[in-house]
Amino acid sequence: MAPLEFLPIALLALGFEALAGYPDLLFRRIGHPVSWMGALIGLLDRTLNRDDLDDERRRMNGVLAAVVNVLVSIAAATLLAALFGLAGPIAGLGLVAIAGSTLIAARSLHVHVAAVADGMRRGGLAEGRTAVSRIVGRNPEHLDAAGVCRAAIESLAESFSDGVTAPLFWMALFGLPGAAAYKAINTADSMIGHKTPRHLAFGWASARLDDLVNLPASRLTAWGIVLAALADDGASAAAALRAIDRDARRHKSPNAGWPEAAMAGALGLRLNGPKVYGDTRVDDAWMGEGRAEVNAYDIDRALRLYRRAVLLIAALLGLVWLGLVILVYG
Repeated sequence: MAPLEFLPIALLALGFEALAGYPDLLFRRIGHPVSWMGALIGLLDRTLNRDDLDDERRRMNGVLAAVVNVLVSIAAATLLAALFGLAGPIAGLGLVAIAGSTLIAARSLHVHVAAVADGMRRGGLAEGRTAVSRIVGRNPEHLDAAGVCRAAIESLAESFSDGVTAPLFWMALFGLPGAAAYKAINTADSMIGHKTPRHLAFGWASARLDDLVNLPASRLTAWGIVLAALADDGASAAAALRAIDRDARRHKSPNAGWPEAAMAGALGLRLNGPKVYGDTRVDDAWMGEGRAEVNAYDIDRALRLYRRAVLLIAALLGLVWLGLVILVYG
């Protein structure tokens, strides 16, 4: 497929996922591309990250694992796109877009975050904790009601970048193989990119690679939230910009701070801050200077801003594609 076809494929993929998501029946029958990637990463971890290896060898093996992970994903996606192309230009484009939709999580993210607000309203703190435990890694038993709601909005902002904007961005640039490579890198970071004794050396390459490939999407997501705030009477674009400028670089993650700061500023909230993972307390900077007593209504406001930002980012990419078509074909 020609590069000018990549961006329409990405936008179609976003539309398919937003409308239908990933069918539960399909997941039960064959799994999901991310679970397939996870199986490969688990195999590489077991094979190349043995306990008898020293840290230097583990780091070298981690680089090899990162390369293999990306190359296998690119090869599989390239082969799949070529096979779909045999169906003809229009049908092939549609089939590739459907395949690409499995690498985007716009609908899934909205459903899971909305479930936290619904749980808080329906069953109080206990049900809110259960719902938020499905989307965050921290210990929900250490979260009060405001903490549960903050965690949901923080997850929404961060996952907006790495679950929606980033695969969309890399698909627009390099087609299905670009999105598959990104998703493989992101999955590896979530599995082995931790600063634990087992993965500090082995996961180093995957973690650094994830930081690199998420950089453009995190900035684009933050700007999407700012633009969405301009069209939302209950949000402030100016406050979002101030929060990005003041707080984004203070976050422990080089990328998560951008969308989290933008969301916090736009909604007049304070997000991030100290957290507990398992029994370990992790101190981090606050994003935004608003109120930390967040509630289920604030999750609703964040989801409304998220929906508008997704549409604005898609429209922006569409305008870029239109400009390129005019430039190329005059």
